[in-house]
Amino acid sequence: MGISAILAGLATGLVLGLFGSGGSIIALPALIYLLHVEPKSAIAMSLGVVAVTATVSALDNWRRGLVDVRVAMVFGLFGVAGTFAGARLGLLTPVTIQLGLFALVMYAAAWRMLRPARLAAPAAGGGAQPDGNVAVIGGCRDFFSPCMGHIALHGIGVGVLTGLVGVGGGFLIVPALVLLSGIPMKTAVGTSLAIVAAKSYAGFAGYMGGVPIDWALMGSFTAITVIGSFAGAHFSARISQDALKKAFAWFLVVVATYILFKSVI
Repeated sequence: MGISAILAGLATGLVLGLFGSGGSIIALPALIYLLHVEPKSAIAMSLGVVAVTATVSALDNWRRGLVDVRVAMVFGLFGVAGTFAGARLGLLTPVTIQLGLFALVMYAAAWRMLRPARLAAPAAGGGAQPDGNVAVIGGCRDFFSPCMGHIALHGIGVGVLTGLVGVGGGFLIVPALVLLSGIPMKTAVGTSLAIVAAKSYAGFAGYMGGVPIDWALMGSFTAITVIGSFAGAHFSARISQDALKKAFAWFLVVVATYILFKSVI
């Protein structure tokens, strides 16, 4: 692996550690354009990389009490089903369509990060929480509450997207968790990592047997990404999140535009 690929692996982990999302958005282009992996294999391998890295980060957040296991189970269970189905669909979808959708997802993520943050409405049993752009509509107290049904539906939808284009979907999961379950932002990030890990394993399993996997390359890229995730988690409370989000958002715009012109248009 060249220095650019190593830096991409570190960046993938840093982004996951800082935001609880965005790892695949860096890993997939790096695998395709820096390491010259065939696109469908790169989608599968990026899911594998993010699955392991998100697991490590999720365990660290769980140890610090920042994972809502109840919400993660519901979103993750339905997300896994949607992701596996999306991955099987991805095997049949033309690469041009997959990369085009991936670029659109990057634009959507950038748009979300560039929007001004607003304070969420008071959650059940707590004060207002900064949610990044959404307002809390109430908390989930049990597995059979209506909001758990909404969480399950979101899990399926984000899961299909994950499997089809290889994104963990954390930038969609985090605001959905704050909106639907009323959990604080930091807990939403930790919970998102657990969900992203489960969905990414399912997506990787869905591609296995259908595309070739370079296990040695994936293993080395994953190891570098895990190191980056620890660094991201360490600096998450020490770096201006607003400035970081804006810089990362414009980076996404540049990379998405490159993908569109290089591989789609």
